[in-house]
Amino acid sequence: MGGGIIGGEYFLVRWYPHHKLAVKEEALKPVPYKNASLGVELQVAAGLSDHVETFPGGVRIYSSRFWSIGPSITLTSQPNPDQSAEFNPQILAKWETDGVTQDLPRYHFEHTRINNRDAVLIWQYKDVGMLLTGRFISPDRIVEADCTPGRADEDLYMQACDQTVRTIKVAGPESPPPAASGVLELAPGEQTPAKH
Repeated sequence: MGGGIIGGEYFLVRWYPHHKLAVKEEALKPVPYKNASLGVELQVAAGLSDHVETFPGGVRIYSSRFWSIGPSITLTSQPNPDQSAEFNPQILAKWETDGVTQDLPRYHFEHTRINNRDAVLIWQYKDVGMLLTGRFISPDRIVEADCTPGRADEDLYMQACDQTVRTIKVAGPESPPPAASGVLELAPGEQTPAKH
């Protein structure tokens, strides 16, 4: 019995934290992905990228789970009819206030620049769990990324979603420098903590 207690203590104190860290590092390891038809290139966290399923106008990258809904990211792309390099201020204002006006739980809005594109990040609780939506605009196209941990470890896979979405590069002509609006420019690989 004493041996069992010592073994259990070793498991809890020594082995488990190292195992948990290794699982986290493996799940967050970046895997390159490029889709020319959608005009996107990104580094997908390995924990999201077991399978790739294409559909008209988009792609779903996901990790399957037995008896549960696994984490996934869905990318869609559509032409930008206005050929604007920045989102319309009225649309931005609507997205920013949706959490209050629609009483959406755990809603957080961030307007930023990612890889020289005007971008919006929205966190909210939807259906079975948290959802991170990233929207990117270039003169050629508008790209949307919807990433969710499903029913997997929310903290770990929301971090994987945030890390993945912040690497998205949208193909096409360079966007002109932004108007002086106080928008934060993120360098490639730089992250700000997700608020959700």
